[in-house]
Amino acid sequence: MGVGAKKLSTISNYASFLEQLKNRVSQAQLKASLAANSELIQLYWDLGKSIVEKQEIEGWGAHTIEKLSKDLQNAFPGIQGFSKINFFRMRAFFISYRKVSQPVTLFNELPVAKIPWGHNVLIIIKCKDVQERLWYANQAIAHGLSRAALENWIKSKAYKRHGKAITNFADRLPAPQSQLAHEILKDPYNFDFLTLSEEYREAELEQGLIDNIQKLLLELGKGFAFIGRQYHLNIAGDDYYLDLLFYHIKLRCYCVIELKNTDFKPEYAGKLNFYLSAVDDLLKRDGDNPSIGILLCKTKKKLKVEYALRDINKPIGVSDYVIKMLETLPKGLQSSLPTIQDIEAELMPSVQKSNRKTTISKKPKQSLKSYHTAQ
Repeated sequence: MGVGAKKLSTISNYASFLEQLKNRVSQAQLKASLAANSELIQLYWDLGKSIVEKQEIEGWGAHTIEKLSKDLQNAFPGIQGFSKINFFRMRAFFISYRKVSQPVTLFNELPVAKIPWGHNVLIIIKCKDVQERLWYANQAIAHGLSRAALENWIKSKAYKRHGKAITNFADRLPAPQSQLAHEILKDPYNFDFLTLSEEYREAELEQGLIDNIQKLLLELGKGFAFIGRQYHLNIAGDDYYLDLLFYHIKLRCYCVIELKNTDFKPEYAGKLNFYLSAVDDLLKRDGDNPSIGILLCKTKKKLKVEYALRDINKPIGVSDYVIKMLETLPKGLQSSLPTIQDIEAELMPSVQKSNRKTTISKKPKQSLKSYHTAQ
């Protein structure tokens, strides 16, 4: 085949392929508007698949994709999404999940087929591992995450934190519940919506979380229903107060959260074990599963936690948490600033001098009566 004939064949192949894509878009328009998410995502998947196959078989490059983008925009001027960059995103979208989407698992069964395109683009750009991508897609569906909320989850590395708490759930809960309970816990918890001083008190931490209850619930994850703070229990005539009490809808159990502004101490686990026994006795109803405890400490050492939980009877998980600290001046700058005593000493001479002038200038005023008498 001569050069001219080969060029004509390539042009013919391209024209045929372009026509196929036009038909595919037209079919999608007939089924539903491109704004309908499921059809739009399926369309982008198909386009990405077609482009990858053409590249692998016929060696298409970036120039051909750019031409394809312009021709489809001309053919469908009122439709968004056919920009050059979006075609490369479609290609990346297909490549990202084609090994997952096999006959055993069809594409429309994947979570990425059920979230908006903007969510998918964000996940592809920010996450490199396919399992991480699928996890975030599942979380977006489960929690109804907006794109901004999803971006915050990715920034806070939620995937790497979930299921990382140290727990004794496997030994204290039945198999189905123990795995689910372990998965809902994170380590560390990200409370960066709080800004506290370095020497903050537990009451300040608790108040900050309550003031930001919606953000707290979002960080805890789906299923947590807030019951109360400083929840009162009367045990043998003595008063006890739980820092935070929740009920988990999916686990069907009470969750007691204790907050600490220090490193983990073994005695914390013992006290939480005591609280859980009381909650199971006083609050737990028929049909409820055993209550679980979540101990949130400033920091922890794994071995200490494992020893402390080993012989604890109740299911407890221990995690760190992260907050924002108030910014402080560098030590060098602090030392160069005058103290209150320095300022007072500097002002004292001028104050004393001013007082002397005032005293000298003041003369006793004569009353009108004394003035007339002198006259």
